[in-house]
Amino acid sequence: MDTAAAQRADERRPRQPRRPAGRRAGPWVSGALLTGVSVVVGCRAADTDGITPVPQLLAFLPWLLAPLGLALLLALFARWRTGMVWGVLVLGAIAWFSEPYGKTREPVGSPVAELRVLASNVQFGRGTPALIAAVRRERPAIVFVEECEYVCSRALRDAFQRADGPYPYRQSVEGAGSDGSVIMSRFPLRKAAGIRATMGMPGAVADVDGHPVRLQLAHPKPPLPGQVGLWRHELGELRAYAAADKATPTLIAGDFNTSQDHAAFRHLLDTGLRDGSRLAGSPRTPSWPARTAPALGAQIDHVLVSKEFSATGAAFLTVAGSDHRALLVDLTLHQPG
Repeated sequence: MDTAAAQRADERRPRQPRRPAGRRAGPWVSGALLTGVSVVVGCRAADTDGITPVPQLLAFLPWLLAPLGLALLLALFARWRTGMVWGVLVLGAIAWFSEPYGKTREPVGSPVAELRVLASNVQFGRGTPALIAAVRRERPAIVFVEECEYVCSRALRDAFQRADGPYPYRQSVEGAGSDGSVIMSRFPLRKAAGIRATMGMPGAVADVDGHPVRLQLAHPKPPLPGQVGLWRHELGELRAYAAADKATPTLIAGDFNTSQDHAAFRHLLDTGLRDGSRLAGSPRTPSWPARTAPALGAQIDHVLVSKEFSATGAAFLTVAGSDHRALLVDLTLHQPG
């Protein structure tokens, strides 16, 4: 009798509604997404590039808003308050770190020269014909070309450096595939040591209307899995170059394979260099991959300048055949005092 009574009482007790399967899974999926995004944002906050896959994801930090938004929607659907608060905090951090990094103070002194600089990765030489057309159209004073293999190097010489050509001065590292790099200039160039790296990074000193300017092409190894240490080392070599002489105007341009969300790049800017595209009002315009830019991508191609330069304009040009967009920056050199 007692058992039957208990059974009848249990049947009369109101049953709790069963949570839908989607609502039960929501916190787990949301938590996984929040954890992944939080690790990347945490490394950004700690001023470190971490280990794979963090360096690769840091290049696309603003686009982490997509998985973060999905995580917030799932937390809202599941009524998971901890996830909602967590997501809002991470959202605030991404918004904070999306602000451009580095100094922007205008140089002190009168302008003494104007020069247009073009930097272009032609992807194993495939973009060479389009680059030649862009150079003829835009008429930059100095051109930095990365991944300019033997055929590309010869094509540039034939197009621009024959007798009475527009670019009589040149420094290069000849190489196959991604190893070759070229600097072409209207201004006289004196050879400099450059930087020893996996891919060619030639250097020079330009005589810009009587003013010496250090030139360095940048093309460090990308942060591929298993090669993050090499990437960090070669960016460190660029930083050492920038810090070695702060008395001479300096210009470093090329494919840096890094964005402002990488600690290694910010440490390079901490030497006093400034990003020309940011000075010209384009701090986060994507340059790679060209197929999805500007809707999706990262700005890893840069023209960095020392405090003696100002920038009046920047444009990202499509180079058919290349996975990078070329960067064109109009600079003004100022004479201190």
